[in-house]
Amino acid sequence: MARKEPPFTIGVEEEYLLVDRESLALTEAPEGLMEDCKTELEGQVSPEFLQCQIEIGTRVCANVGEAREDLRRLRSTVAKHAAKYGLAPIAASCHPFSEWKKQHHTDKDRYNDLRRDLAGVSRRLVICGMHVHVGIDDPDTRVDIINQLTYFLPHLLALSASSPFWQGEDTGLASYRLTIFDNLPRTGLPPRLNSWSEYERSVNALVDIGLIEDSSKIWWDLRPSSRFPTIEARICDVAPRLETTLSLAALIQSLTRMLWRLRAKNQRWRIYDNFLTSENRWRAQRYGTSAGLIDFGKREVIDFPYLLEEMIDLVREDAEALGCVEEVEGARAIIVSGTSADRQRSVFRDSVQADKPVEEALRDVVRHLIEEFHADL
Repeated sequence: MARKEPPFTIGVEEEYLLVDRESLALTEAPEGLMEDCKTELEGQVSPEFLQCQIEIGTRVCANVGEAREDLRRLRSTVAKHAAKYGLAPIAASCHPFSEWKKQHHTDKDRYNDLRRDLAGVSRRLVICGMHVHVGIDDPDTRVDIINQLTYFLPHLLALSASSPFWQGEDTGLASYRLTIFDNLPRTGLPPRLNSWSEYERSVNALVDIGLIEDSSKIWWDLRPSSRFPTIEARICDVAPRLETTLSLAALIQSLTRMLWRLRAKNQRWRIYDNFLTSENRWRAQRYGTSAGLIDFGKREVIDFPYLLEEMIDLVREDAEALGCVEEVEGARAIIVSGTSADRQRSVFRDSVQADKPVEEALRDVVRHLIEEFHADL
């Protein structure tokens, strides 16, 4: 008997930083801004841990096309209301120059508890990410696909990298966000799990001891969602360009279906130890798409353009079934134009070469990020 195909519905969550349009520094969201957004977006927007952040989430979408329309509406609405207060959202995982010590957390029970539990680690969380949910009804199937999809997390991180600057300095990394986030407990690559029941036992051990309230405090790069019958990919930096977000979402959705398709034929992707996958995760964090990742089967570093073509070919059948071939192939544009980290560095370099002071060059980077956020709206 053929296995019933999961719905592979998709949902996208994005976190944005709010900047003052004059100073271009981070600024706190006025209460009126949050109320305006909540009134129009009906539960699809919420404050984040810090007062300079705002989070949006799409509805459950049948395909990436639906996600595009919902994300465009969400981004446009946040930008429209922010403008009334002299603010602008940017979709970058770190602000180029604002200081984390000057940011304040949101006065909300969940965030007050986080501040208490995580102490000084929490204060540096001036970072934003992008999460993609893919619908899979059966919990054991979710766990099995998570075990296999972990291999591709570095590839997705490399494509999404948008956080090269921190506190006014070029970190040399494409995704500095992860150096901050990895200081939290229960982060990083997910461990290999044998079943849904094993996952539940592990989570319940921490819940029963009173260390966490529920599985929402498991912050792995890829996890079973704590609220929905989905897998939740959390590895990506948030993308300034809407179309980049959609390409990443389409790749995640298509990879998920590809792995399910293998499973339905009693096949599977080879699972490598996290020791090896972590090496690729670091390469993606450090270099983005510029230095290649390791192909463990071939035992060599492969240039990223070749890896991307292999991945596109691998999921082509699934992208066709899901109606997202255009978005999957759109990932090639990231190679052509560079990651956001590459483009931010290019703007900074051009400004410095034009004899602008470093401080003004960093503000030019923020102006660039504002332009990219609005470009596809």
